[in-house]
Amino acid sequence: MSKQLQAIRGMNDGLPEQTALWQWVESRIRKVVASFGYQEIRTPIVESTDLFKRSIGEATDIVEKEMYTFDDYGDSLTLRPEGTASCVRAGNQHGLLYNQQQRLWYMGPMFRHERPQKGRYRQFHQFGVETFGLSGPDIDIEVIMLSARLWREFGISNAVTLQLNSLGSPAARADYREALVAYLSAHEEQLDEDSKRRLKTNPLRVLDSKNPQVQALVKDAPVLLDYLDEESKQHFSELCERLSQLGIEFEVNPRLVRGLDYYNRTVFEWVTDKLGAQGTVLAGGRYDGLVEQLGGKPTPAVGFAMGLERLILMIETLQTAQVSNAAADVYVMPMGAEQFVYAMQVAEQMRAALPAVNVQLHCGGGNMKKQFKRADKIGARIGIVIGDSEAEARCVAVKPLRNQGEQQTISLADMPALVQQLLTA
Repeated sequence: MSKQLQAIRGMNDGLPEQTALWQWVESRIRKVVASFGYQEIRTPIVESTDLFKRSIGEATDIVEKEMYTFDDYGDSLTLRPEGTASCVRAGNQHGLLYNQQQRLWYMGPMFRHERPQKGRYRQFHQFGVETFGLSGPDIDIEVIMLSARLWREFGISNAVTLQLNSLGSPAARADYREALVAYLSAHEEQLDEDSKRRLKTNPLRVLDSKNPQVQALVKDAPVLLDYLDEESKQHFSELCERLSQLGIEFEVNPRLVRGLDYYNRTVFEWVTDKLGAQGTVLAGGRYDGLVEQLGGKPTPAVGFAMGLERLILMIETLQTAQVSNAAADVYVMPMGAEQFVYAMQVAEQMRAALPAVNVQLHCGGGNMKKQFKRADKIGARIGIVIGDSEAEARCVAVKPLRNQGEQQTISLADMPALVQQLLTA
């Protein structure tokens, strides 16, 4: 007997009992972005490797260790590890960005080769928004407000905290980087091996270290906010002031940085203490230089991204979603093969009259006990029973399956109204 094939480690199947919650989350995301006037963009899963090297930065963990890259007849291609670079590439390619304002969103699978753990996988799903052509703090505030509305939709507002920082201009960031490197180099013996490597390649990432010894060291490191240029200071001050006026609570975290090279000025994260060490639920910020870096004209931009696996884990942990896993609301049961065609007509009539109601027709034969057992297994709330007399009279027997209601025999014309009444009771 041949060995049974398994899914690749860190790449998971979405089973029927799990996809109902995914659909619930995705539908609310679509509702929120539509209410803000954002439009969907869909990009390929595979892109040129150079796109991510130029945008994310060659000295990042993603490019150095995590990308799924392969040769395609002489071209180096990569499964996308994040969505912003693809969004910018598409905007440049199709002329969507220069001298224009765009509010875009995307949702789909991303790929990173890292050690799988709960809430973090090698194929994961990400939702993100990207805005272009607006340079002021007002659009920064809007994307933060959009994310805050998502938390209300998911019922987790009380479990997340907004953290803010500013990375300043590229010049200010370069000055800060120099000061940080000088400080860390003077204490290099206290750094772990990962931080020593980052010190030479991407020193701001040392501030992200989860090592307690390194965390203690960076508490006394220079603070990025002290190196901001005046324009960035004004931008950040106005951002904080308006968020306070809008009643959006936040914390200024001077150690908050981004792992990707293209960010400047505003950076933010929504964090939680409900998921253990993996505390970031959503992260974003401003990246005014990326469009030009990828071949376009200078264009200001700001956005965020959120991993759906981690969000769903949080919703499950807090039990904030009431989602039915029922395959159908109504189960149509013909007593015999001679009633099957009429039963199919009944099911189709109900689907036409009640588009929001899911209707499943019993197939495969079997007695009524077997059919009622099947209706119960799929979670149906109403059974439609069709025997010889119902088929002959062109009517149906409607039976509630989840309460003690009585079975009623009614005409086809009256069936949709009764079914709707029973489902909403």
